Amino acid sequence: MNLAINGLVQRFTDPDGRRPPATVLDGLNLTTGDIQALVLVGPSGGGKSTLLRILAGLDVSTSGTVAFDGVPLPRDEKALQGYRRTVATVFQAYNLFPHLTAMQNLLLPLVHVHGLTEPEALERVREPLERFGLTAHAYKRPAELSGGQKQRIAILRALVVQPSRLFLDEPTSALDPEMTGEVLEMIGELKALGTQFVLVTHEMGFARKVADEIAFIVDGSVGAHAPAADFLDRCTDPRIRLFLDRTLHA
Repeated sequence: MNLAINGLVQRFTDPDGRRPPATVLDGLNLTTGDIQALVLVGPSGGGKSTLLRILAGLDVSTSGTVAFDGVPLPRDEKALQGYRRTVATVFQAYNLFPHLTAMQNLLLPLVHVHGLTEPEALERVREPLERFGLTAHAYKRPAELSGGQKQRIAILRALVVQPSRLFLDEPTSALDPEMTGEVLEMIGELKALGTQFVLVTHEMGFARKVADEIAFIVDGSVGAHAPAADFLDRCTDPRIRLFLDRTLHA
């Protein structure tokens, strides 16, 4: 994928009018090479999740443009609905329906959003469940799954709709180290399978393994952007070095 972002601004207004508008993205510019995986890093509150939501078509920016592979991201709701059907997003929270089994959570978007029959949907999910070691958990409800298993089901639910690209927002932030390892291993396998994705993460060691390019998002703009090895090993900006020292050695 080639991503081109020009002058992206996202400003939120106080509905009560008591506070001035808050600018979260402030004229952000970013142009990637032809890559498979872009990783967004940076301090909390810098704008990473806001940027990801815009790229995923969940929010519309105040101004500026975004294009994937030369195709501009639409801004009107009808066109955005069509775009959202071609991509998938995984959030920090698992967002699984608690009253449904893992299998039912997987089948629901395939049948009710993408129009597959139930037998077609079952056939599509069977092999990925086996590949990622989740078959034994297919008929458990979320309350019966570990945090890592729930997040892997959430990622699989996004994957089985066969999106053009996947957006992941801190998918391991709520997990302990063992469960984090399960989820990161799955994302690594997705990279090996050729899945295109944009990932927000604080797991810098993992970013080194999967990122083609890394962008440092701070104060609503891009503080640095480079191929992964250059960013992690050769960046000399003191602010970024401090961030990396804290995260890589945490």
